[in-house]
Amino acid sequence: MTPPAPQAPDPAPGPLEGLRVIDASTILAGPLCAQLLGDFGADVVKIEHPVAGDGMRGHGESKNGIPLWWKELSRNKRTVGLSLSDPRGAGLLRRMVREADVLIENFRPGTLERWGLGPDVLHEINPGLVLVRVTGFGQSGPYASRAGFGTLAEAMSGFAHLTGEPDGPPTLPAFGLADTICGIAASSATVMALYHRDRDPRRRGQVVDMSLIEPIMAAVGPSPTVYDQLGTVGRRHGNRSTNNAPRNTYRTCDGHWVAVSTSAQRIAERVLHLVGHPEITEEEWFATGQGRAAHADLLDDLVGGWIAERTREKVIAEFTEAGAAVAPVYDARDIVEDPHIRATDMLVTVDDEDFGPLLMHNVMWRMSDTPGRIRFTGRARGADTDDILVGELGVDPRELAGLREDRVVS
Repeated sequence: MTPPAPQAPDPAPGPLEGLRVIDASTILAGPLCAQLLGDFGADVVKIEHPVAGDGMRGHGESKNGIPLWWKELSRNKRTVGLSLSDPRGAGLLRRMVREADVLIENFRPGTLERWGLGPDVLHEINPGLVLVRVTGFGQSGPYASRAGFGTLAEAMSGFAHLTGEPDGPPTLPAFGLADTICGIAASSATVMALYHRDRDPRRRGQVVDMSLIEPIMAAVGPSPTVYDQLGTVGRRHGNRSTNNAPRNTYRTCDGHWVAVSTSAQRIAERVLHLVGHPEITEEEWFATGQGRAAHADLLDDLVGGWIAERTREKVIAEFTEAGAAVAPVYDARDIVEDPHIRATDMLVTVDDEDFGPLLMHNVMWRMSDTPGRIRFTGRARGADTDDILVGELGVDPRELAGLREDRVVS
């Protein structure tokens, strides 16, 4: 079974065309890293358990029993059902690694080594291989062997502690925030390692030790530095900021919500002029973001009261005309219908072998000379096993049939 034909010829090759990536990771962070590499031209081969498949197939909504999230996360990936815990399956992976540039995995530390697939073995086979190891807490340290999931990283990074209402509990996101940040960070680290390899006269690959917790900890901000220097610990402020005000979500008279930001002083001044209180901008405390944050109750009352008397459309129009910063709080329907999102191709419709036209996120950024694209959507489990193992590795079809009967491959 070959991948579906692309929608249109590439205007130019992707920047990673010619790279071979093996995605042996599961769920979200590692697979997202591989998806990003595939979006920009890499040939990605997805390894799944031959019986259970990737657990991501069971995440999110489905239509007619077919998982929708899988279609996006596993786009541009050919799929092979292969049990790495079986010595025969591990042997097949070792053969695949010979021609690979990158292997992405997210098993607990020591698992690959136990299967005879540790870095020393893989680099002996292919010295140029970049091995990207995604775990909850990294390959070393007292927590290395713990089960690691995005929820735990969101809790331990400081994110949950700072998220929520002041008198409410720590709040976790309703989506895979830590995994997503980690996946994006891992794609960047992968390209750095490849760049280093290609500048090395001996073309040596290396191991990328990527934890879920570090990228989101960086996103939370400099709280460890603040604690180190000032001994203070941040607290929850709801939608407010300790750095500026007004900064909040406000309800319009037609039942919608908008978000206002005043990170720049001039924007804060424009907002107060817009809502009819220019005199506030003359107050001494208004001259700094922290000063304004200390008077958030007053500013929220003034801005929130003005917004509450107007429709969302009117609020957006008047803020835009005044050069102030505002955005509607969108749900999925709003995102799909937004003219800017559609005009800039943040969403794109692609052909899918199960659903026909299928709307999904486009590649994550635009490149003028070497753009990425979606060549095909997520595939059925084991859809490319025969093409890759027989057609590319030269496995005897009779051997493959025996492996399939033993559930080593699918």
